[in-house]
Amino acid sequence: MAALLYASRLDGAPFEVVLVASNMPSASGLKLAKAEGIATFALSHKAMLRAEHDAAMEAAALEAGAELIVLAGYMRILSEGFVERWAGRMLNIHPSLLPKYKGLDTHARALEAGDAMAGTSVHLVTPELDAGDVLGQAKVVIAEGDTAESLAERVKLAEHQLYPHVLNKFLTAQAQ
Repeated sequence: MAALLYASRLDGAPFEVVLVASNMPSASGLKLAKAEGIATFALSHKAMLRAEHDAAMEAAALEAGAELIVLAGYMRILSEGFVERWAGRMLNIHPSLLPKYKGLDTHARALEAGDAMAGTSVHLVTPELDAGDVLGQAKVVIAEGDTAESLAERVKLAEHQLYPHVLNKFLTAQAQ
């Protein structure tokens, strides 16, 4: 989220961050957004039906004027209706070279498989988990002695570079 926020302030960026929302009211991204003067919305999903929670998040996004939803670290599966209403306008980043290793524990799975490369993918969100069209990827070498944690640190650096780059390309293509 921070990488996207700061990239949005660079000359020529085709996007601005109008809202940072989270289902975890203690998320550090909310604190950063507030400090940077960005509107925030936080609502715990506990004791709520998925569709009710998604409707509240969507209402906040629409009220803020969002035209695109860019997920960054949002670790909750969204309802099918919400995803369908934002079809083609919702992106996510995933810490693997999709279609490999959808879901959780991607770094450990890449290490266990003996892969030479890991990485990250930006994709369109669809109702099927981590299955939307891949818009861009960044590869990261799996080094000798890597652990899931050390690999995750390097992949996160690649994520911070990839996501703003892909978002810029995506929006520029949409404008043409």
